[in-house]
Amino acid sequence: RVAVVGAGVSGLAATKCCLDEGLEPTCFEQSQDIGGLWRYTEHIEAGRPSLYPSVISNTSKEMSAFSDFPFPEHFPVFLPNALLLDYLRRYAEHFSLRQHIKFGTTVVSIRQRPDFATTGQWNVVTEAAGKQTSDVFDAVMVCSGNFSEPSLPLQCFPGIERFGGQYFHSRQYKHPDVFQGKRVLVVGMGNSGVDIAVEASRVAAKVTISTGRGAWLISRVFEHGYPWDMILNTRFMSLVKTNLPGPLSWRLINYKVNQWFNHENYGLQPEKSWLVREPVLNDDLPSYILTGRITIRPGVKEFKDNSVLFHNCPEEEPIDMVVFCTGYNVSFPFLEESVVRVENKHASLYKYVFPTHLQKPTLAVLGLIKPLGAIMPVAEMQARWVSRVFKGLCQLPSQSVMEKEVNEKKKNQVQWFGLTFDEVLKTEWLVYLDTLASFIGAKPSVLGLLCTDPWLALTIFFGPCSPYQYRLGGPGRWEGARQAILTQWDRVLKPTRTRAPAGSSSSFPSLLIVLGFLLLLAAVILGF
Repeated sequence: RVAVVGAGVSGLAATKCCLDEGLEPTCFEQSQDIGGLWRYTEHIEAGRPSLYPSVISNTSKEMSAFSDFPFPEHFPVFLPNALLLDYLRRYAEHFSLRQHIKFGTTVVSIRQRPDFATTGQWNVVTEAAGKQTSDVFDAVMVCSGNFSEPSLPLQCFPGIERFGGQYFHSRQYKHPDVFQGKRVLVVGMGNSGVDIAVEASRVAAKVTISTGRGAWLISRVFEHGYPWDMILNTRFMSLVKTNLPGPLSWRLINYKVNQWFNHENYGLQPEKSWLVREPVLNDDLPSYILTGRITIRPGVKEFKDNSVLFHNCPEEEPIDMVVFCTGYNVSFPFLEESVVRVENKHASLYKYVFPTHLQKPTLAVLGLIKPLGAIMPVAEMQARWVSRVFKGLCQLPSQSVMEKEVNEKKKNQVQWFGLTFDEVLKTEWLVYLDTLASFIGAKPSVLGLLCTDPWLALTIFFGPCSPYQYRLGGPGRWEGARQAILTQWDRVLKPTRTRAPAGSSSSFPSLLIVLGFLLLLAAVILGF
């Protein structure tokens, strides 16, 4: 019996993967519906993520799909939150997941049983309709997300206590009409910060973004009009990035992101551009800077009564309203601190999943990672691995080996708002997926396929690393995986080629194959 906490993206994947392995999942969802982050509500619910209605996915549908359930071909390439929720509902219905979910049920506490050292079992206390219930589970998957508890480090902003205007965390934002005619300051330059600034600038008198670090900005519409992640997240690109010397690799990336526009000229150049940082996805910001709607400033030095002073800027800037886009805290209120240790917003977990010190590996945390790519395939791969560990089909390394790896990754850290953030949360998407896939025997063999199915091998190597690749073989093999890979560009072009002659198809995969054949041979020679 496996307890799954939360019925968002990770919780649905966890429930489905448990069923695939013959386990018995019970998913506890405190709200009355599935979807987690992607289910929009007009009011803000305690303990739940809060979404603004204009949110659109930053990753394309082909790269975001669960590995055995492609998006409908008529869905747009990047999805409004309502359509992404629709997809999750289709997924839950297709795999009959709802019957395993207890809605309106809050997990109050999860504690090790007295005989945990031998059984690995947990006491799970839940509450529904004011009544508490205690059950015993053999394992637990924590899928509660990390967008519910806002981080608002006001102590890092001198003078905020005397600021006479309004300020709030981005979690409270819903509609841009609150900015009508106001002079707005957005603190922080993540995806939410830029989205909110762009929306505010359409009605506000003035909008300023304050960023101490800067950011790489990329558009959803990438080279030749194709989705950014289908161009950048390929096995060939990953091979180049991971095998080139560090400075050369990052020079290549800097070159590519600056092809759209020169970040330095727009005040966006990251302070330390060689560090691994999650790029910001936005299609509008450069033009809004050019037209004067949005101004980029350095970090905040001090707030005054009705103005703000920035670092390295002598003049005060008058403002009426501040939106703090300062991220979220990681917390598990139903767990004892000793079970999952959270330090400086980072939980020390092996492969971002397993606590390293438990006597039995029967508790896992899913989705607590910020990959440079879609989260849904990552959460699903974590769930596939975890369910096989729970079943005894996969073994974890020794505690000392796991702790050594976790501690080594902690060495790379950056400073933001006076708090230490672990760089490893932002990890190479494809490398991480391949690592977990190799644990369960689902990593595709490009060289093996080159001998048996060369067309597929070339598509896999030079084309986008869509999640279907991890269903070509191994446990959970899906018969439709090969066809899904070979038709992925058709599903990308279907909703956009609305005036194209019937039967026309993308030349992009064919060009990749023709131009890439010699490169693949070179990779083989180099021992790929």
